[in-house]
Amino acid sequence: MYPDNFRYTKEHEWVNVEADVATVGITFHAQSELGDIVYVDLPKPEATVERGKSLGSVESVKAVSDIYSPVSGEVLEVNPILADAPEKLNEDPHGAAWLVKIRLSNPAELSELLTAGQYQEYIGAEA
Repeated sequence: MYPDNFRYTKEHEWVNVEADVATVGITFHAQSELGDIVYVDLPKPEATVERGKSLGSVESVKAVSDIYSPVSGEVLEVNPILADAPEKLNEDPHGAAWLVKIRLSNPAELSELLTAGQYQEYIGAEA
């Protein structure tokens, strides 16, 4: 369920890095806790994001939750699908429903993120 090549945060975001670009999304666990997602607020391309700081929010029928950037850098792209179909986050959170692509400004931050196994242990302990 959690791709081994991704890295994860304790705030329930995932990162998939190719070269110096990190694709960021929320985890299956996050979307299941949120329930039906109805709106996503994301930064504009060229915005600078900082690791651990809010980069946007996800609104569900239950609550509004901040999305915390797992890495620092510049937003290159925002997923256009989510503007019209935020419910895609419930359907495919680790695939088509990625949130943003960020050019890494500090690749060393990746070493502080959880592996898939560590994340699954964390959410198991959290449940």
